[in-house]
Amino acid sequence: MSGAVGRYLGLVKFEHTIFAMPFALMGLLIASGGRPDPLTLLWVVVAMVGARSAAMAFNRLVDRGFDARNPRTADRHLPAGAVSVGGATVFTALGSGLLVLAAWQLNTLCLVLSPVALGVVLFYSFTKRFTAWSHLFLGLGLGVAPVGAWLAVTGEFAPTPLLMALGVLLWVGGFDAIYGCQDVDFDRRVGLHSLAVRYGVPGTLRLARGLHMLAIAALGGAFWIAPGLGFVSLAGVAVMAGLLIWEHRIVRGGDLSRIDVAFFTINSWIGLMLFVFVIFDIFLL
Repeated sequence: MSGAVGRYLGLVKFEHTIFAMPFALMGLLIASGGRPDPLTLLWVVVAMVGARSAAMAFNRLVDRGFDARNPRTADRHLPAGAVSVGGATVFTALGSGLLVLAAWQLNTLCLVLSPVALGVVLFYSFTKRFTAWSHLFLGLGLGVAPVGAWLAVTGEFAPTPLLMALGVLLWVGGFDAIYGCQDVDFDRRVGLHSLAVRYGVPGTLRLARGLHMLAIAALGGAFWIAPGLGFVSLAGVAVMAGLLIWEHRIVRGGDLSRIDVAFFTINSWIGLMLFVFVIFDIFLL
């Protein structure tokens, strides 16, 4: 059983939940003034895990033909036969069901909007087939996290989570554009779209810098107007800016040899780091 569980967790790169989960929890904490209802917290976490698992499994299903032809991805679970198409389909359905169940437990607005959220996170998988800006659709899929958590607490939209969502969208879009540079030759050959295909690697790295500058501005604005936050959270955004500068220095000149450091390590730190700063701001000041 543990082997099967491990394969399915590997299929969806469960550890990458770390990219969006901190922003959902930040939205939850800010909206609740640092006093979230335990059941709301539980169902927000369930919704996040369900949505991301469904999105990732669906992406692997939709892209399995391309993954099998790309030497970088040929050993992924579906092309390698570690997980069956039927199993991945069931896993996608289960993740989708978890999202809807969690939304039902939260409030009516969350339930009504759950198909929209599911559509957003699943639609990304098709975007590389028709737009070079597919990276921003991935960012949108993660950017709904703070909005959904805010709605779970308040049942209302507000500027703070929307600005947070914009910041996440731009941040994820920027680092995914960098990550996509390593597949530029393959994507051109098979007719897939990306910023690297359209603008080349140097142009994409410049665009990613611009997206990250805008992300810093959006998150800084969100924390500036957020109820209950102060200078500590803004200091966290400044640290994020420093980490992104480091990320761009690593890939400067189109050197992709350390892309795992730039993509996985640094970006996994960012969400957790901001979450810690927000916790400090809310509970210790």
